[in-house]
Amino acid sequence: MSGTLALRLKAASKALTKKLFVRTYGCQMNAYDSARMADVLAPLGYGPADGPEDADMVILNTCHIREKAAEKVFSELGRLRPLKAERPGGMIIAVAGCVAQAEGEEILRRAPFVDIVLGPQTYHRLPEMVAKASRAGGAVLDTEFPLEPKFDFLPEVRAEGSAAFLSVQEGCDKFCSFCVVPYTRGAEYSRPPAAVLAEARRLAGQGVCELTLLGQNVNGYHGEAGDGSTWSLGRLIRELAEVEGLERIRYTTSHPRDMDDELIAAHAEVPQLMPFLHLPVQSGSDRILDVMNRRHDRVFYLRLVERLKAARPDLALSSDFIVGFPGETDADFADSLALVREVGFVQTYSFKYSSRPGTPAAAIAQQVPEKIKEERLAELQGVLLEQTTRFNHACVGRVMPVLLDRPGRHPGQMIGRSPYMQPVHVAAASHLAGRVVDLRITRVHPNSLAAELVDAKACA
Repeated sequence: MSGTLALRLKAASKALTKKLFVRTYGCQMNAYDSARMADVLAPLGYGPADGPEDADMVILNTCHIREKAAEKVFSELGRLRPLKAERPGGMIIAVAGCVAQAEGEEILRRAPFVDIVLGPQTYHRLPEMVAKASRAGGAVLDTEFPLEPKFDFLPEVRAEGSAAFLSVQEGCDKFCSFCVVPYTRGAEYSRPPAAVLAEARRLAGQGVCELTLLGQNVNGYHGEAGDGSTWSLGRLIRELAEVEGLERIRYTTSHPRDMDDELIAAHAEVPQLMPFLHLPVQSGSDRILDVMNRRHDRVFYLRLVERLKAARPDLALSSDFIVGFPGETDADFADSLALVREVGFVQTYSFKYSSRPGTPAAAIAQQVPEKIKEERLAELQGVLLEQTTRFNHACVGRVMPVLLDRPGRHPGQMIGRSPYMQPVHVAAASHLAGRVVDLRITRVHPNSLAAELVDAKACA
């Protein structure tokens, strides 16, 4: 083949490639889902677009957890509408995720220019939806909970670095009174262990050395093995630790009620399992925890933390807090502050309560005034920032294994993540990308740690 012909074919191939832009809102599970939607659409010729302006298809992968989530989606759709009208050949606009699941018909009513609305359990059917939308010219709405597990119909995950997400569980059966997840993600489903292990081996073979196991209630994992036995998350983690090339394992998001003995033992006995655990508590008040339907009280949570730290003394915890939950009094809020100080969280995600239509909490009469919510959130976040800062300063002088995964802003600089998910930057050669390297922490910056190589010769 002549060089000229090869160049023409290459140019033609590029011209035929359609552009896909995915905007992701919310949790790590949504980030995983967005990547899988891109994988599903790749065989149709869709490659990544830099922004919606040059995209043939735009997907908004939505989250219903944050305040005014639906309105933010409609605002974004308003910005996309003129782009679609101006684009030669048109643009397919899809709304996916939890807002789509909860408010699909409303989306099509308020934004009739949307082509596809799909729930989080149906994105394996995206190619079929795209074909229908392109052929019929009408909107496609697919928010059913299919009988078939979507994972059985997805292409293999492609690694894009040294760290990767691996979805092992979806859905939730806990029905916390403030949460829409059971209604938008459905009942708990756990992938079979063989499928999880096979995907982990493929990722490790592509250079992944850190896996984060994902699930709405990940430690509720109960995968059915081929021999009829049921594996817990602790059992799964032990088997994953045997996969060649995997050096680090994490999991999120967990529920206190599902932190069983086998999983606690894994924290003590599996060195690949990182000493950092996200364990949402939401409130430190027994009365509020009861109204939230969290199924545990503060004593249960504190004793669980004691057991975890006894199993893994260097364990650090992060958590979620909701302030201003309906009926929350000053005394209830004080209980939350007291629990924060007792546990000593190193990271947290804290939010003002916002009502979710259809959830039991939305019907509670004693809604807390917005001004009080804002004051309580500011006070809580002040205490939490003090704890995070104190923990970061306590790391100075320590030697930590850090996974270097990307170049820094300055020449000759690399950035990685500590076992505690802290960003760490160090003067190091780019060939160390994808390796876990021992670094000595030297300084604390507002949003990161600075470090130096412990053995520069060994890393040369």
